[in-house]
Amino acid sequence: MQYFLRIVLFIATITSTQAQVVTTQPTFPTADAELTLVFDLKQAKDGRAKGLLGKTDDVYLWSGAGSVQGGNAFEFQPAGQTNFGQPFTPGRMTALGNDRWQIKLVPRTYFGVPANTPIRQLGLLLKSGNGQAQTEDFVIPIYDNRLSLLRQQPTASSFFVDTNQLITVRYKASRKATLSLTVDGQKTLTLTNTDSLRTVLSAGTNPGQQRTVIAQAIDLDRPSPESVADTFRFTVRPQPTVAALPAGLQDGINYTGATTATLVLYAPQKTFVHLLGEFNDWAMRPAYLMKRTPDGNRYWLEITGLPAGQEVAFAYLVDGAIATADPYADKILDRNNDKYIPTNTYPSLKAFPDKAPTNIVSVLQTNQTPYVFKATNFQRPAVNKLAIYELLVRDFVQSRTYQTLTDSLAYLKRLGINTIELMPVMEFTGNDSWGYNPIFYLAPDKAYGTKTALKTFIDAAHQQGIAIVLDVVFNQTDYEFPYVKLYWNGSQPSADSPYFNQQTTHPYSVFFDFNHESPATNAFVDRVCAYWLQEYKVDGFRFDLSKGFTQTNSGNNVSLWSAYDASRVAILKRIYDQIRTVDKSAYVILEHFADAQEEKELADYGMLLWGNHNYDFRNALRPASADLSGLSYQKRGFNQPNLIGYAESHDEERLVYDMKQTGQTSGTYSVRTLSTALDRAKLAAAFLLLTPGPKMIWQFGELGYDLSINTCSDGTTIRDDCRTAAKPVRWDYYQNADRQKLYKVYAELFRLRTVVPAFATTDFTTDYSGTVKRLTVRSPTGSAFLIGNFDTRPQTVSLGMPSTGTWYHHFSGQAVQVSDVNQSVTLEPGAFHLYTTTKQTTPEAGLFPFSVVPNLVTAINEPSMGTVTLSPNPVHDQAIVALDGAYRGIVNLTVIDAAGRTVHQLQFSKTTDRLQQAVNLQTVQAGTYFMIVKQGDQRTQLTVLKQ
Repeated sequence: MQYFLRIVLFIATITSTQAQVVTTQPTFPTADAELTLVFDLKQAKDGRAKGLLGKTDDVYLWSGAGSVQGGNAFEFQPAGQTNFGQPFTPGRMTALGNDRWQIKLVPRTYFGVPANTPIRQLGLLLKSGNGQAQTEDFVIPIYDNRLSLLRQQPTASSFFVDTNQLITVRYKASRKATLSLTVDGQKTLTLTNTDSLRTVLSAGTNPGQQRTVIAQAIDLDRPSPESVADTFRFTVRPQPTVAALPAGLQDGINYTGATTATLVLYAPQKTFVHLLGEFNDWAMRPAYLMKRTPDGNRYWLEITGLPAGQEVAFAYLVDGAIATADPYADKILDRNNDKYIPTNTYPSLKAFPDKAPTNIVSVLQTNQTPYVFKATNFQRPAVNKLAIYELLVRDFVQSRTYQTLTDSLAYLKRLGINTIELMPVMEFTGNDSWGYNPIFYLAPDKAYGTKTALKTFIDAAHQQGIAIVLDVVFNQTDYEFPYVKLYWNGSQPSADSPYFNQQTTHPYSVFFDFNHESPATNAFVDRVCAYWLQEYKVDGFRFDLSKGFTQTNSGNNVSLWSAYDASRVAILKRIYDQIRTVDKSAYVILEHFADAQEEKELADYGMLLWGNHNYDFRNALRPASADLSGLSYQKRGFNQPNLIGYAESHDEERLVYDMKQTGQTSGTYSVRTLSTALDRAKLAAAFLLLTPGPKMIWQFGELGYDLSINTCSDGTTIRDDCRTAAKPVRWDYYQNADRQKLYKVYAELFRLRTVVPAFATTDFTTDYSGTVKRLTVRSPTGSAFLIGNFDTRPQTVSLGMPSTGTWYHHFSGQAVQVSDVNQSVTLEPGAFHLYTTTKQTTPEAGLFPFSVVPNLVTAINEPSMGTVTLSPNPVHDQAIVALDGAYRGIVNLTVIDAAGRTVHQLQFSKTTDRLQQAVNLQTVQAGTYFMIVKQGDQRTQLTVLKQ
């Protein structure tokens, strides 16, 4: 009798992981009957499910149905399932307890699949309501009336066992049939008229032997007899050769010749490792069983016959079960994400090998041509003159490439910064990220370009006199980091992990927490730091969340976490010392925010501490009560200027946006007006950048970037879950005249702090608690005095200058004679004035709505200049302006209000040394105004009080 054979090459499309996570009732679900899906998240092998563990609510199914087995499993989706970031009510899961979840549905009805369209598979994942936590994708089969066979044990299709190990085998058929089992071609069991098969096999005694098991179900009692089969294989664990690691080799890829390389994997507590790659067609072959060192900690193998100068993909298969790339690879290929990288970002990117057993593989390449750095004599800026520009490649240049970033250096050079701090560029999960989810620490992320493009950028920056600091994430790492995958117990790092804590020791870890007291972690951190300093010539590091480098478990207690931690201090000092053995002048910057004593100890040891003053500046600019005294490293008790003060960073709300949303109004002066907010941003910049010590700004702050940190990628929607979303790149701001003035003020302030010795002094005084704030800096080459009014109204105050004598108003170059340091002066709202005892190069005029010289002090008559006085002042209806000096020609007189609007104009001629001109202000409302008198190139401003 003839019958039809249908060989099933999959059990269900469910992998061994999926089979444990997802179970179905009934065992053989069909398209038109009710199906119960049960998820056991504790069985998930993918770290992405971590965010769902422990939940008792807010878990939803995100799913689809496919009509072709092995095709798109999300071909049909339920109506209304459109926004991954919001709860999908029909998919709400029912909690069964212990991280188990259930939902019931009828596939055809739930997914809206037409009656004449088959359903062959379902695509499934669980997510939180806001989509911030999710599982991996699962695919399960949907059956029809044909005979089907499901393997229940073992769950894996290929696995390793010990010698003589007993293996339980269980199968279930969709209906009664003849079931048989064949082992290595020999039939060992036949059962008739049954839908179940259960037996036990012995692995045997031959190490390395691979054995093949085929189960078959045959039903001859139908008009069209059917047969289905399933195959699984197991291998008796091999015994690797024990051999010492050759001298001079390190973990990772070691190039030993034009066609040879030795690969070394540190993997303590593992029993054997196979090397898989394009050189062996990704097959487990005896010749590629790696040797094991006598201490059992490392596996190594020399590969010969490699194509010289060509890229070769490879991976490790550890204990026959865990496939992973090399943790020290300097380039990886990503099955899921590389296809979205444009060719102009990464030309000729090697295609991902389809046969690879994992979604990420390493790349090796012998005979690489080394990059030759041109900037061989670059001198790093002194710490007290650091002018840092923090940027994210993705949101700074439209192309998102290192190449375009290199082209932008001229802009940054003109701005006057001397250091660029790059947000993380090491390979992170996906292509669109802030980068704080790293997975490969020696590999630049290909989403921004090639290794050579990054080196070219660093080299070009050095040629421009700009240092490069890398933001590095050593507090946590994402699931695809090989040492997470290699030591994983299903829902968290395993207890025997040489690198990670099973549970985070502090409140703010998002992914998986490094154990910084572990020797393995220490070696890894040291290797990564040395690599970037030596291979890429970077100038230092900013350590993200350095307060998380702790083994003192504070649980969810933020105060306890922030308290002085001697073990954390020791960890950071060790890292710092090791970095300094590699590069004695490399910067080590900490995002710490811990106990004041701890920060002082670390700063005095040589590390630089982030000083976040975003909250203070936002309050000051609204305005509200704000004390900026913390900008001073001396106020914090630091012995060295090792405090990096900033008003904005990647992690803080933007100042101009905040002013436009929360700013106050006083009369005609409104902080919420863009032009006013931009002028107040100049005020903030002056006090930030001129306070001695290293300083940092966030990208486009110099142009008044006014989109919220929570702006979504569409540029208009604002939501909390868009915080890390890509932001609109606003180079068009530079074409705006008002924003360009802000840029020029930033540039002048950066020039002063990096060129003028007084602003790098250790002798300075701050008066930053009141509405009117003052800064005095002193040095042997001269002093400077800054005064500014953060109020929305004019403020009449005591000047508070440090000394009498001749001073120069910096933004006009005008000399003034101070006879009374405490004379009463009136400051316009939002205005600041900078005076120096040594005249500096005068900046471009017209950068402020208020004139460069208010009548704070008496102007000194200089050649070609004269004096301008106003009386009476206050004015009722008419005032007399007296002009004394040699100037002859047209005089332009303008009166403006506090918002910069013109309320009166007058033009007249001066033909004598002294001229008195009447000015009629009868129609001007009472208030404070500013009178600007222009005599040729001379510009004088007087404060006018109208009654």
